[in-house]
Amino acid sequence: MARIALVTGIAGQDGFYLSELLRSKGYEIYGLELPRKPVSPGLCKKLFSVDVGTESHLEAILDEVRPDEVYNLAGLSRVSDSFDIPVAFAMANGVGALRVLEAIRRHRDRSGREIRFYQASTSEMFGSTASLPRSESSPYHPRSPYACSKVMAHLQTINYREAFGLFACCGILFNHESPRRPEHFVTRKITSAAARIKLGSNERLRLGNVDVRRDWGFAGDYVEAMWLMLQQNRPDDYVIATGESHSVREFGEAVFSYLELDWSEHVVTDPILFRPSDIESVCGDASKAFRELGWQPRVKFGDLVRMMADHDFGRVRAEQQQQQ
Repeated sequence: MARIALVTGIAGQDGFYLSELLRSKGYEIYGLELPRKPVSPGLCKKLFSVDVGTESHLEAILDEVRPDEVYNLAGLSRVSDSFDIPVAFAMANGVGALRVLEAIRRHRDRSGREIRFYQASTSEMFGSTASLPRSESSPYHPRSPYACSKVMAHLQTINYREAFGLFACCGILFNHESPRRPEHFVTRKITSAAARIKLGSNERLRLGNVDVRRDWGFAGDYVEAMWLMLQQNRPDDYVIATGESHSVREFGEAVFSYLELDWSEHVVTDPILFRPSDIESVCGDASKAFRELGWQPRVKFGDLVRMMADHDFGRVRAEQQQQQ
């Protein structure tokens, strides 16, 4: 019998790569996504249009699908937007995770079936804690409503594990990128603009604080860690990171250099794009995942830069050719 996985937020970057991984392992995949949000064809056997932040029918979906594993990737993720709509982020990320956890608990108590649960936590929870690199034991100091909503989801997951005995894991993922990252994220914003400029655009790329540092990895590597967490004998939480830190400026300079462009000629800093509060430097310690999961990131920083630059250059060139 094929194992069954239910993936919330399946239309996102991580949902795409996770579904590819699970399909390669023979899983039967079901997806949950917001109503009217487009989902890649063939990504899952059946798609449920659900907003986990408000939906009250999650138990019925679990009863129908009877999944072995649930991966909760649903939620709002654009940090800058969370300062404008904090309640929406609290509902989608914090309350949404709680609704899924409670539905799993009730399903187990009715059916006697164990469902293994993965919660997508984030390095943003650590905020401005002083020590680097950050590990599972680092304290939380969230610096945005987004991060606060994720702390709620993270702690609720731990509580359901300890209070109710759920097999529930949190993956504290540091920044992970790919060609499927939405263009409002700074990495895709940079690679898309650089591709357009290389192909003739005279635009200026406007960015916020380019001196902040992030620990960037490849999303395709990170979803493997999600799966590995649910294959262990006992549930636990893991930091997933590369252990390397690079500034937005370094990422941008690497992209522009790869496309044979001069970063300084095409980029301007716009104070209006600065966040009300930000994290100056981010770096993760994934030694626990290395040791217990046997996980290692395969794609290095330079490889990630080239992968994303090549993708957007090809995409923009194809779009221009279609317009001719």
